[in-house]
Amino acid sequence: MNHQDHVNLLQPANLPLGGLWADFGAGSGAFTLALRELIGPEAEIYALDRDRSRLSKLGRAYRSRFGSSPISEGRLHLIQADFTQALDLPMFDGILMANSLHYYKDKERILRHVRSFLKQDSLFLLVEYNVDSGNPWVPHPLSFETFRVLAPRAGFGPPELLATVPSSFLRQFYSAIARKREDAPSF
Repeated sequence: MNHQDHVNLLQPANLPLGGLWADFGAGSGAFTLALRELIGPEAEIYALDRDRSRLSKLGRAYRSRFGSSPISEGRLHLIQADFTQALDLPMFDGILMANSLHYYKDKERILRHVRSFLKQDSLFLLVEYNVDSGNPWVPHPLSFETFRVLAPRAGFGPPELLATVPSSFLRQFYSAIARKREDAPSF
């Protein structure tokens, strides 16, 4: 997939411009860059990953694609951290998880934790392989149908399928969006 493919997976969400966003499990930033393109230069993005070298690559790609200016400086925060652990972060208008949830077996616990960083009535974007059985590189993928059942249990409203794209690796990718449900219990 290329940059435009990443943008196309997120674009149907019709995201508002600006805001405070996070990319949990950002890696080298393919989807961070797509998110930034869609939410604009006034948005602020926290990109979290455990791998410092991948975050450095993201920083370079971000500057290369969007330039360095007084507006863009300070709009991308590269944070080396494990997003499954306790973190000192602001509350976000939206969180993106692209190809990071499939590393965890207990997805409901992870999603509840991620939900705790979202403001009231905020957005959760998921990009995943659309299968339920993995392999050594993608150990615990979840299909959209599985996410449809899991999201409400984790405190989100019913998810909406945004887009799909073929994958030569595991059938296809999908993108989905769900809103934080305020009436869900906190854990």
